[in-house]
Amino acid sequence: MKQNRGIGVSPGITIAEVVVLGGEEYDVPHQEIAPEAVRDEQDRLTAAIKKSQKEIFDLQESTAGKIGVEAARIFDFHVGLLLDKLLLNRFCSTIDQERIAAECAVAKVLGEYAKEFHDMPTYLAERVKDVYDIEERLLRNLSGREPQTLSDLGRDVIVVAHDMTPSQTAMADRRHIRGIAIDAGGATSHTAIVAKALGIPAIVGLENITASAASGDMAILDGNNGLLILNPDEDALAKYKTIARQQSDFVHSLDSLCRLPAITRDGHEIELFGNIEFPEEVATVLTKGGGGVGLYRTEFLYLGRDTAPSEDDQYEAYCHVIRECNSKPVVIRTLDLGADKYTQERARNPERNPFLGCRSIRYCLQNLPMFRQQLRAILRASVEGDVRILFPLITNLTELRQAKMIVRDVCEDLEDEGIDHNPDLSIGIMVEVPSVALQADAFAREVDFFSIGTNDLTQYTLAVDRVNERVAPLFTPSHPAVLRLIREVIRTGQQHNIPVSLCGEMAGSPMYTLILLGLGLRRFSCAPPMIPEIKKMIRSVTIQQAMEVARQVSRFDTDAEISNYLRATARKIMPEVFGG
Repeated sequence: MKQNRGIGVSPGITIAEVVVLGGEEYDVPHQEIAPEAVRDEQDRLTAAIKKSQKEIFDLQESTAGKIGVEAARIFDFHVGLLLDKLLLNRFCSTIDQERIAAECAVAKVLGEYAKEFHDMPTYLAERVKDVYDIEERLLRNLSGREPQTLSDLGRDVIVVAHDMTPSQTAMADRRHIRGIAIDAGGATSHTAIVAKALGIPAIVGLENITASAASGDMAILDGNNGLLILNPDEDALAKYKTIARQQSDFVHSLDSLCRLPAITRDGHEIELFGNIEFPEEVATVLTKGGGGVGLYRTEFLYLGRDTAPSEDDQYEAYCHVIRECNSKPVVIRTLDLGADKYTQERARNPERNPFLGCRSIRYCLQNLPMFRQQLRAILRASVEGDVRILFPLITNLTELRQAKMIVRDVCEDLEDEGIDHNPDLSIGIMVEVPSVALQADAFAREVDFFSIGTNDLTQYTLAVDRVNERVAPLFTPSHPAVLRLIREVIRTGQQHNIPVSLCGEMAGSPMYTLILLGLGLRRFSCAPPMIPEIKKMIRSVTIQQAMEVARQVSRFDTDAEISNYLRATARKIMPEVFGG
């Protein structure tokens, strides 16, 4: 038995046989051709390109049907490249000038394309992968081989690979693909985004799992904790089968809670919302019993597509969510780009430390046309329902005031143009850095609500990269310093009579529900699948119990003591979630 630790990017537990997925490698030896064969090779290549285009269009359409239009846009780069006349001309001229076969021209030209990306920032590795994906598709269609797919395996499997192209991930069949484990990748890779949208448990960043695993091995994949166990012994199998069965039974038992209010046993009503990335997810929020959208991560309109969305693209996406919510609140976070998302791939000189660089509101304030375009789309859509604007990663009052001033300017522009909008939208900020938490009193006088982002707040408070598996044990919102900052922000909100929500992953963990209630939190926003579990915990306790938990936690000095206590307390209330 061997345990392998990575980054869990899509939750769930599965036990199945391993299939090690190899890339479709094609041996392309140098092959010269006679001058009279040039036209035939060019025609053969043109036919392969047309067939590849049709495959991509079909794949994009099927992906849109399964997980939504926004997710399907990960194939825009493929489409654009295959429709690029300059690329076709480059292929044909290479065949003509070098007198080589179509396969050789494809390998040579796309190999040169890939080299242009290799020395770029980390996020551009996705573009390299896309180029190789296109190369494999063209070579396969030139050779006449059948495609290697993940949709016709005939049995339940966990797919293990060094990396996976967007095409391979999107084609995964839920009937048989029970889990995905890959060496490479990060939390914002295409594989992670699509796997999560499909609801397939997934782990990335395992580094060398392909060297350890073999097809036919039995494995346990724990996407909740980023753990893959190869060739588990009988004890491990028995343990995880029990946990998986308990979780499945428990999930089904929560169905009856979806239409019930999130109210404590002593009558305190709690607001419970869902976080979404794609507009299509709002249906899941409502089905699971959420009271609206507490965090709409709009940067996913940009991620996975080669061109930026237009104002109308954004307007339509926002309207879809707002109308689906049918007067329920929708909190739209402005673009949280930067760090490992989107902007670095377009930088001529990438930042040395982008997580501490030009990201989120800083990036927006330096790219005003893009920022104003998004604000126009939000304000136009605001007449459709209860819409609120949320600014990410605010670190000082000047940033906030500049952002609010731009909102006012955009409102004036829309007024002058006679375009309907709501000029009185509630404006809030993400509390994600210690500087804002410590100065919450000053910020409370300038905003309508706070939303605590514990993912970044924990990262910046503890100086721990939250997507780095090497320091994963150090990343914990149980740290006394993090809890103290959360407590102060909630207290400040109460003093100024402004709502405080918490939208980080902490809000979706039942282990933290009691402590957060005890600290005074009354508004949670979490991943849609977690809404029923959090509601169950809320309905199982009293505020007095929660306050006692908070008092007990305040006596501990280490995150280990706090985590152990919170887990033990939560296990007594919801043993199905914590395995006993």
